[in-house]
Amino acid sequence: MDEEVRYLLAANQSAESGSILLSGNSTPSSSLLVTQYPRATTIFATVCCIFFIIFGVFGNLVTILALSKCVKLRNATTAFVISLCTADLLFCMINLPPTASRYIHHNWVLGDTLCRLFPFFFYGNVAASLLSMTAITINRYVLINHYKYYDKIYQRKYIALMIAFCWIFSFSLLTPTLAGTWGEFGYHSPSFSCTILRKDGKSPKKFLFVLGFLLPCLIIVISYSCIFYRVHKSRKNVEAHSPTPAKTPGGVSSPAPLMRQVSQRQDEIRLTRMMLIIFCSFLLCFLPLMIVNVLEEKIRMPTVHVMASVLAWMSSCINPIIYAAMNRQYRQAYVRLFCGTKRRIGANNSSTSTARSGSSHSKTLMSEVFVFNPTMNGSNGHCTTNNEKNKKEENKI
Repeated sequence: MDEEVRYLLAANQSAESGSILLSGNSTPSSSLLVTQYPRATTIFATVCCIFFIIFGVFGNLVTILALSKCVKLRNATTAFVISLCTADLLFCMINLPPTASRYIHHNWVLGDTLCRLFPFFFYGNVAASLLSMTAITINRYVLINHYKYYDKIYQRKYIALMIAFCWIFSFSLLTPTLAGTWGEFGYHSPSFSCTILRKDGKSPKKFLFVLGFLLPCLIIVISYSCIFYRVHKSRKNVEAHSPTPAKTPGGVSSPAPLMRQVSQRQDEIRLTRMMLIIFCSFLLCFLPLMIVNVLEEKIRMPTVHVMASVLAWMSSCINPIIYAAMNRQYRQAYVRLFCGTKRRIGANNSSTSTARSGSSHSKTLMSEVFVFNPTMNGSNGHCTTNNEKNKKEENKI
């Protein structure tokens, strides 16, 4: 009886103060007062959501098409990048429109079935994105630290299996919750969202946070630490054994083969650095949301929840910007997607053949991926056309 009286008093106070009472799976004895979401905050979230839908769908779709059509970029790293872009594209197409709807209506109006499927695809896409980044990181780690095993590990069939594992494992983690055996997907009235709810006092949120988020992040951090340690050590070795450039009769320095290898390694290091920045941006965007979801009972500030959500949505849109800003090969892929492939093909083909006859297709210390000859620097490393495909010994995919 005392609990019912306290519940009625709390409900009366919430009605007078403009706050809303926690409902759903909660009982009167466990109810908590949660401040109502300000209208200005939800309007801001709606505008951001619509912008991310438009920009995210366009940017990720263009990236997938550009990388798929560029023969020079057909390798394991690009395959995992396309998997990452696909996860971001599906997130923008499947999850963000219902999110905009719930912020507009301050309620979930799409039915119970979609309310259960929404968090399934939301967390599944997030996990697929993170596992794709983990696959990219492991690829770079093998490429740089264990290069002699690279060709054996990253064959076409194994790459397909790795990508399939990323997606199947991501959604398999959520299957018990979808079936209602460990927590459940449902409507959470204080935040008018569909998310993971407790069932019989149990929730998989902390387990999913550790296995689906913290563990992949730990693998990525360790891998990048090993990569940059190896790069630092290799750089010292190169500096210690680098010969003095030979002089031509005109007094101009002639680049030695070792210097060409150094230039090629720099391209690979830039790519690795770009992937690290992509991971850091993902971490900065999604970590606040993960913390808020795990500690939702202790964090009762609606603005904090909304800003954490906006950051998470942004992560699905910023990768194409990073690709274009940091990697010239990806920029060229974008340019050639929009501008066509007829321009400068003849000149580039002749210069490529001449350069490769002198370089003997030698592999660098780290990898055969993204090899650019010194004579191609002026054209920023154009993407190879289909006529050049048979000449590319390094492209395994």
